[in-house]
Amino acid sequence: MTKMLIEVIGLSIDDVIQAEKGGADRVELCQSIVEDGLTPSYGLVKSAVEIARIPINVMIRPHNKSFVYTPNDVKLMVEDIRMIRELGANGIVLGALTEEGLVDEAVLEQLLYEAEGLQVTFHRAFDMASDQQEALDTILKYEEITTILTSGGGRSAFDYASSLKKLIDQTKGTHLTIMPGSGLRVEGLEAFYQEVQAEALHFGTGVRVDCHYEHDISAPQIERVRQATKGMI
Repeated sequence: MTKMLIEVIGLSIDDVIQAEKGGADRVELCQSIVEDGLTPSYGLVKSAVEIARIPINVMIRPHNKSFVYTPNDVKLMVEDIRMIRELGANGIVLGALTEEGLVDEAVLEQLLYEAEGLQVTFHRAFDMASDQQEALDTILKYEEITTILTSGGGRSAFDYASSLKKLIDQTKGTHLTIMPGSGLRVEGLEAFYQEVQAEALHFGTGVRVDCHYEHDISAPQIERVRQATKGMI
């Protein structure tokens, strides 16, 4: 039986250590979570890759103004991807939209060109798209992208289970995995899974002490998630 892939947000080396200790399968590494996650420093990426035995996927997001990027933004993102690839990370987490809320294919193609050999997750910029169906159809054209991280369009994935189920059904048999994330907790997880039938789940505050980003990742909390997801797929 295939086990559920559990990804957790890591903000520090201690987070990475606790994530691995608790049984997480992958870390999404970023900084400035109060800004919804920005590209982490060279030092943090280097240390995380060196210390971890689980895959490290690194956020590529130069600012929190929007998911619309200027040529200068793109140049910086390309350089960050190059650095992350050279440091030996498993993958990157990115997303780009046009002013109209469409997936920005011109920017995406520049980033994917530099990302050769890395796993690619399209992050929750997907939830900000003006038309999720159109966004999905566009992303499906790019086989380099293996995952879409999405809440289904709202603040909490728990509240958008039906939308997530539809996305999961639409991507069965494709190169894409829909990974629900945002607001997930151990409490209510089993009923949520029964509806969406996801193969991967993404956790932020739900695996931290007191469920708050001011506190560290809790290995026992990840163990609770792992226990709760046993036998789900």
